[in-house]
Amino acid sequence: MRVSAVQYHLHTIKSFEDFANQCEHYIKTAQEFSSEFVLFPEFFTTQLLSIGNEQGKALSIEELSNFTEVYINLFKKFAQDTGMHIIGGTHVIKRNGRLYNIAHLFYPDGRIREQAKLHITPTEVKEWKMAAGDSLEVFETEKGKIAILTCYDIEFPEIVRIAKAKGADVIFCPSCTDDRHGFHRVRYTCHARAIENQVYVVVTGTVGSLPTVDFMRANFGQAAVITPNDIPFPPKGLMAEGEINQDMVITADLDLNLLYKVRQKGAVTTWRDRRVDLYVDWEKLI
Repeated sequence: MRVSAVQYHLHTIKSFEDFANQCEHYIKTAQEFSSEFVLFPEFFTTQLLSIGNEQGKALSIEELSNFTEVYINLFKKFAQDTGMHIIGGTHVIKRNGRLYNIAHLFYPDGRIREQAKLHITPTEVKEWKMAAGDSLEVFETEKGKIAILTCYDIEFPEIVRIAKAKGADVIFCPSCTDDRHGFHRVRYTCHARAIENQVYVVVTGTVGSLPTVDFMRANFGQAAVITPNDIPFPPKGLMAEGEINQDMVITADLDLNLLYKVRQKGAVTTWRDRRVDLYVDWEKLI
C-alpha cells in the first residue's frame, strides 16, 4: 500500500478555483509517485473562509458548509480520474442545525464514505460549537482495512483499540494543531497507538496561516508515516516524515504482511498479549 500525506499550506485565497488548483497540485504530485492513498489534513478547507464576503471580511465557520457540494464533487473527480483513494482531510458540515467535523473517504469508483470526528476539543466546542460524531467506521478497500481518526481522536487509546478490533491495519489521522504542544500531543500518541495495536499510523497537519480567519492564524504541522517499533521496521518507528512547517508531500510503502508477522512473532506482541482477563476485550464486544 503506497501512501502519501500532504502538508497543506494554508494562505489567503480569492476564489474556490484557487483552492481547487492548490489541491490539484498535491493530487498530481501524489499521482506522480504512484500513490494509492492520499491524506489531506484536518480543517484544510477552512482556507475557503479567507475568500471573504462582499465587505472583505472572512466568512464564518457556519458558512463553510456552503462549499460542501463543490468540495465533494471536486474530490470525487480527483479520486475517479487518478484511481487513488483520497482521505479528503476534514470539512465542516452543518446538519440539523449542528456543525460536524467530517472526514471523507473518496474511492476511485466514485463511492464516498464519512467519518465524523468523535472527540471535540474545548476550543472547538467553545468557539465553533462543534458537535461530536457517534460512531466509528472501519473501511474496506482493495488494499486492506483502514480507519480515519481525526487529530484529538488519536489521543484516546480506547477508540484505536476498537478500530483494530474491527480489523483496521492502517489508521489515517488528519490533524490541525496551532503550536508545538498540540503538535507533539498528536505525534506522540500516534506512536503510542502504533505500538499498542501493531498498526501503521499515517498523520499529517496544516502549515502556513490564515491571517483573517479566527483560530486558523497559526499552524504547526508535519506529516509522518509511523510504524510499530520492532526489528522489521525502521528505527524510531518512522517510515517517513516531512520537514516541519514546510509545504510538501511525503510518500511511503506500507507492507501489511510485516504487521501480521510481528503480531505473531515480534520482539513484543502487544496485541496478542493483552490481559483481557483484567480489562475489556474489544474483540468480543464488537
